[in-house]
Amino acid sequence: MEAYQYLASIKSRLIASHAIAAFTVIEELDLSDRGYFRARVTLSNNDFLEMAEYFTITDNAVITTRYRYQWMNFDRDSLRKRWDNVPHFPNLPNFPHHIHVESEDNVISGYVISIQELLDILEQEIS
Repeated sequence: MEAYQYLASIKSRLIASHAIAAFTVIEELDLSDRGYFRARVTLSNNDFLEMAEYFTITDNAVITTRYRYQWMNFDRDSLRKRWDNVPHFPNLPNFPHHIHVESEDNVISGYVISIQELLDILEQEIS
């Protein structure tokens, strides 16, 4: 797999997902063996999602290296969840991966998550 193929798969998934009402690609970068994707999304429940993911391609597999996915209510004044791996909670298991749940202060341990896996979660939570 090359970066352009992964980027195309993300956009195809966004188009096909029942959890997505609309999206705008803000930036995408294809450097063959690595890339970046950022988009703003209106979810089917009218909530807002901003997604950003850096990735590499190693041995034909996509490896998510840095990510931030922020799910907010329609007015963008209330956090639903934010998944990221900014290294600012070193005492949590699976550091630096963590999830902010409904507030900046409510932080739980997370795991590496790609846009594709995020869409799986959203499709389950937004039925």
